[in-house]
Amino acid sequence: MQILHAPSSPYLSLLTSKSRPKAGLLSPENHLPLSNVNCSLRPQRIESSTWVSNKRSVFSSVTTKAASVEALSTGMAESDVLKALSQIIDPDFGTDIVSCGFVKDLHINEASGEVSFRLELTTPACPIKDMFEQKANEVVAVLPWVKNVHVTMSAQPARPIFSEQLPAGLQKISNIVAVSSCKGGVGKSTVAVNLAYTLVGMGARVGIFDADVYGPSLPTMVSPENRLLEMNPEKGTIIPTEYLGVKLVSFGFAGQGRAIMRGPMVSGVINQLLTTTEWGELDYLIVDMPPGTGDIQLTLCQVVPLTAAVIVTTPQKLAFIDVAKGVRMFSKLKVPCVAVVENMSHFDADGKRYYPFGRGSGSQVVQQFGIPHLFDLPIRPTLSASGDSGMPEVAADPQGEVAKTFQNLGVCVVQQCAKIRQQVSTAVTYDKSIKAIRVKVPDSDEEFLLHPATVRRNDRSAQSVDEWTGEQKLQYTDVPEDIEPEDIRPMGNYAVSITWPDGFSQIAPYDQLQMIERLVDVPKPTPTPA
Repeated sequence: MQILHAPSSPYLSLLTSKSRPKAGLLSPENHLPLSNVNCSLRPQRIESSTWVSNKRSVFSSVTTKAASVEALSTGMAESDVLKALSQIIDPDFGTDIVSCGFVKDLHINEASGEVSFRLELTTPACPIKDMFEQKANEVVAVLPWVKNVHVTMSAQPARPIFSEQLPAGLQKISNIVAVSSCKGGVGKSTVAVNLAYTLVGMGARVGIFDADVYGPSLPTMVSPENRLLEMNPEKGTIIPTEYLGVKLVSFGFAGQGRAIMRGPMVSGVINQLLTTTEWGELDYLIVDMPPGTGDIQLTLCQVVPLTAAVIVTTPQKLAFIDVAKGVRMFSKLKVPCVAVVENMSHFDADGKRYYPFGRGSGSQVVQQFGIPHLFDLPIRPTLSASGDSGMPEVAADPQGEVAKTFQNLGVCVVQQCAKIRQQVSTAVTYDKSIKAIRVKVPDSDEEFLLHPATVRRNDRSAQSVDEWTGEQKLQYTDVPEDIEPEDIRPMGNYAVSITWPDGFSQIAPYDQLQMIERLVDVPKPTPTPA
């Protein structure tokens, strides 16, 4: 793509030809004749003040035009830089980094040819951040007037897509990823722990929550110095323990060992451990889900806005049957499954590859449920031993084959989470120019328009519909035809919250929006006032 540079010479000629003060005030041609000169001792103050006023006006004009030229030149330089940077496309979003809003703090000094700016990415674990930095340097450095380029890399502050209705402990966590299998003994905790430490190696801030109260694995798989969770007496919150840069919370660190209690009590314990912990700012919280699809799993999915899920299985058919239940559970709860890890898939010996547990469970999950990514983990004694020793395999051997597999899994999780957040944040928006609500449900290529009044009239909450009789309480005429939403915000991966002028906050699930009568005749855009 060729970058066009607007020439600066016309502005220079403008300054030298048009902005130059005309000869006349001091030129010999306009000197007054001697016969007309007043030679009295009293000075002609009016004429003198007029001369000074004209002189100031001329020089003021020159200064103003020079400043205008400088501003225009600076604006052109900024435009050149942004145009150059717009050549860099984010492969996950399919949009240039300028349109994505990544370019921040752009400073230009044309006199010295210095250009500096900051690229603020969605996550510090971005797998192509080095490529972004290199390309940004290259495309700006080729501009003719640029002599030096300084690029700073940063990441957006850790925060969920919506945080108003979340417990305080979860309001600074960007992505919550569930690692699930719905079957015990398939290596789910091994995958969760090694994925967490892989993301730390990629530059992210990470925490692990061990949600298995009946049989917590985290205390065996890591070796923190402080093996007991502490309480903040003033706030009544839990302070997580830490190992190799990862924050850790498990019932096994509560000094209670394994729980012997009924389901509702377990759900309460999990809720307390997860929501009252001082997690701080995290880019990723990895949740090691317990086996099954019962109360505990549903509680977790309802209390926590899960960004995505990673499914762990083994090659056996029996494992596939249970995993399929888990995938269906996440599908109903609108949690996207982004990857499948087939553990214990094979081992190599005598130059051959053996599949002791058969083949096909992982690929069957991918094919049947449309999960895009499959990763195979081999049978390795070191992988098993690292789980028992308290040192994750990816930390003990960061260059090994297992670490490379987890590196690929980490890249997949980072990219998919970023894509999901971008899709959710733009799924439902209000287009003020045509006074219509635009809807593009995640994982769908279809975009359609809804009339705001139609959306408001289709609210199914208790304020609009009687829960016992089903009688419609909100009447058609109660909603003005010209009503406009004041705010639209995502609610996890399944709905949006729409705030209306009367203060009512409507929860509109994507499924419901897809069933509402759509706008066929698109309104003409309304010109915005200047």
